[in-house]
Amino acid sequence: MNFILFCGAWVGHMALLVFMLNRWYALALPRLTLSGFRALVALLILAFPIWLWATFGFHMSLAWQSNWLAAIYLTICWIIGLGLVPGLTLSRWLKKRPRVLLSNHTRTVNIARDLGYKPIGRGKYRHVARLPGNEVFQVDFAERTLFVPGFPKEWDGLTILHLSDLHLAGTPAREFYEKVMDECRAWNPDLVALTGDFVDSDYHRRWIVPLLGRLHWRIAAFAALGNHDYWHDPSLIRRRLRRLNIHVLGNTWKQIEVRGVPLVAIGHEGPWFRPGPDLSNCPPDVFRICLSHTPDNLGWARANNIRLMLSGHNHGGQIRFPLIGSVFVPSLYGRQYDGGLFEKPPTLLHVTRGLAGKQPLRFNCKPEVAKLVLCTGKS
Repeated sequence: MNFILFCGAWVGHMALLVFMLNRWYALALPRLTLSGFRALVALLILAFPIWLWATFGFHMSLAWQSNWLAAIYLTICWIIGLGLVPGLTLSRWLKKRPRVLLSNHTRTVNIARDLGYKPIGRGKYRHVARLPGNEVFQVDFAERTLFVPGFPKEWDGLTILHLSDLHLAGTPAREFYEKVMDECRAWNPDLVALTGDFVDSDYHRRWIVPLLGRLHWRIAAFAALGNHDYWHDPSLIRRRLRRLNIHVLGNTWKQIEVRGVPLVAIGHEGPWFRPGPDLSNCPPDVFRICLSHTPDNLGWARANNIRLMLSGHNHGGQIRFPLIGSVFVPSLYGRQYDGGLFEKPPTLLHVTRGLAGKQPLRFNCKPEVAKLVLCTGKS
């Protein structure tokens, strides 16, 4: 029993610190501040069981006899570690498939196998890509058919390529992205939605045009920037995207005609880019799609009658543990919107796991590109 209490306290301690770290990373804080928070959290997580053992051993009852502050904190940790964490994990297991998801077919492409070598490249974190079991070069190409309430009948079968989080930084190598873009081009979508974090170094901004220039779309392409773009001269990133005739939305909106029916595409780049979108002059009765790098803007989307919101940012957690799932998810909502489809009327939210990350690290959480097929009915 004492061993269970020992482990439960450590799990609760970790969960509490990760809870705070996830929310710090959702804010528009300086990079050095965030890195400092992350290092501090890692230190406190590792130091806790050492302190616990040195102070009480496995005799957890001693906490109430020696230090009431320690006893209170340990009680909080037990409530979290032995109650909340298992309960929330169980609720995720029992979560039903969204009723609006009509079909979901995923094809995994092993880019390294197709190329005949691992396209590790020369990025700062290239050695991480060599770790055994790392799935960084195995990309899920998901085709999802969605029922979208209020969707114009003229758009039945409309397709959107949702691509996010390229994190161009040298690893994976350029050949990896070329292969992925060619696979996406074969889909020949009506619309392309790019939801941010294009680069992770100033040098690799020059990859944007040759790589995204391999894409093809029938009607239009839209883009919104993410937090990592904010750190690498966003004005230059926007210019390079516009060279490809991509509508770079920023915190604004644009109306286009799709099959003779108006569509409003809205960008929301908050909290990193301000001020947020002003929809005071936006037509109220036109179907609205929002590109937001982070799904944390869901509340804003619901309040502004956004029907379809497309996001990335959370990477599915990048590392998903057996039974537990994701742990580190840079969101105000924790891991609630780490990836997938979420029905929050009037908004339907799609969160892709993204194609890469600053650290090329993927365990039980493959990179993902999605093709969404939007339908007006369930039959």
